[in-house]
Amino acid sequence: MRKFKNYIILVCFFAVLGLLSQLSGCASIQHPTGGPRDSVPPKILKEQPKNFSTNFRSDEINIEFDEYFKLANEYKEISVSPAMEKSPIFKVKKKVLNIQFQEPLQDSTTYTINFGNGLTDYNEGNILKNYMYVFSTGTEIDSLSISGTVTNSLTKEPVLDATVLLFQASQDTLFGKKRASLFTSTDSSGNFSLKYLRENVYTIYALKEEGGDKIYNTAKELIGFLDKPITLTKDTAGIKLEIHQEEPVNFRVVDRKIEKDGRIAFAFNKQLTKPSIQILYPSELNATKITEFGEDADSAYVWTQSLDFDSINVAFQDDGKNLDTLTIRRNKRDTYNKVLNITDNIPSQLIKPGTDLTLTLSAPVGAIDGKKFNLLQDSLPVAGLRVSRDSLSTRKIHLKFPWRDEKKYIINIAEAAFTGVFGGTNKAYTREFSKDVEENYGAISAIIAVPDTSKNYIVQVLTEQDKVVHQLAINKNTTINLPLMALGTYYLRVIYDDNKNGKWDTGVVSTRKQPEKVWNFEEELALKANWELEKKITIPKAP
Repeated sequence: MRKFKNYIILVCFFAVLGLLSQLSGCASIQHPTGGPRDSVPPKILKEQPKNFSTNFRSDEINIEFDEYFKLANEYKEISVSPAMEKSPIFKVKKKVLNIQFQEPLQDSTTYTINFGNGLTDYNEGNILKNYMYVFSTGTEIDSLSISGTVTNSLTKEPVLDATVLLFQASQDTLFGKKRASLFTSTDSSGNFSLKYLRENVYTIYALKEEGGDKIYNTAKELIGFLDKPITLTKDTAGIKLEIHQEEPVNFRVVDRKIEKDGRIAFAFNKQLTKPSIQILYPSELNATKITEFGEDADSAYVWTQSLDFDSINVAFQDDGKNLDTLTIRRNKRDTYNKVLNITDNIPSQLIKPGTDLTLTLSAPVGAIDGKKFNLLQDSLPVAGLRVSRDSLSTRKIHLKFPWRDEKKYIINIAEAAFTGVFGGTNKAYTREFSKDVEENYGAISAIIAVPDTSKNYIVQVLTEQDKVVHQLAINKNTTINLPLMALGTYYLRVIYDDNKNGKWDTGVVSTRKQPEKVWNFEEELALKANWELEKKITIPKAP
């Protein structure tokens, strides 16, 4: 009997354990996934009066949506054409947009309310793009249209979300000052369409902007335009607008500062041709100053003998022409640490075959103490390291040595091996690296045929990131050989250098001058290891 009771107790015990296990599993709390993110913009359920109404007589419009919504940047995004002296009042009432007119409407006129990107759902901000409410106070609605594409002038790629602006030619002076009443945005293929237009003469622009105000007001924005106005008498398609960043007409220094090491740095708003800088005050600093311009001549560094001035007055010239002057004031309590910082050309710890180890110091180098350089090859000291100055830069030093495959190198440069022209020395510097092997590189041979030897062409080889790695101006059939190129995909671009100045000239919107033409070779130059890629390329005549 006791054994039977013990058996019953065990059965109950395990049954309870099983029940608790099930309860524990059931009680496991899972966080809700929430489902996929809502990406659908608001939908219109009802418009009162109906969209595209004629003989319009109402003083208000009500538009009902399927969800709660909000107006985003309504003063920048929403436009009414023709423009009104008093803008309509837009009110959100739950799921209804109420629009109230503040002045009488013109007779026999087609009105367009373009919402641009100004309507979004309340929670996720999904945009109802380019929604338009159209009506006429007459018996018919203007029905003409203009459509086309917007591409980048250099890459020829379609531009998404560029704003296409349309002005009546008689009001073109408003461009750059006031937002156009007629505008639309491009889709992912760069396509645009402007609808419900009346017969008129129009000027058209494409703008890729930063501020969102739909006004071209900074040189950082991309702009495109047609040479001549459009006389619209029928639907017009195939308009091609190419946008680019226009080079500013007037020179301006956009940044200036005295850095912690005493270097005076300048940044310009445009590239210069033959730049120069003069120190007007203190004038005694001008004769000994050292100036270095950036690779694109849109920036400069200046080093001076002394930094004990209260202010320094600097003049800028280009090709002998005076551009601007400015004054930099400094705090008397400012101190400067003239340490010569060192950077090099081997960030991956592999030096490219056939190249030197190049050091760039943060200030011009005066004296070099060759005894403070030590080179190790596989941990053993080796002789034969040559130290030489760069012929074009006072800050670059080349370390030459017959680097060997499968060897490990350590370069040690002791403190004060370099002394700056105007004082300061380097801290101790150590770098470990090896020589890369040629098998890790490829070569490109481009056989270029030009269409007209009386004209100039600029041939550029670019990376996938659109960085120019080689550029050459030619006016005859030429073979470009590029050995030891890093593996990857390259592209070839040709600029039709009409004025033969060796650079791509942008357009000028104020004079309707278009940028110099560009042609992109359609094939990719895919470079493989230890491989020479040869391409025959015939440049077509300028489009």
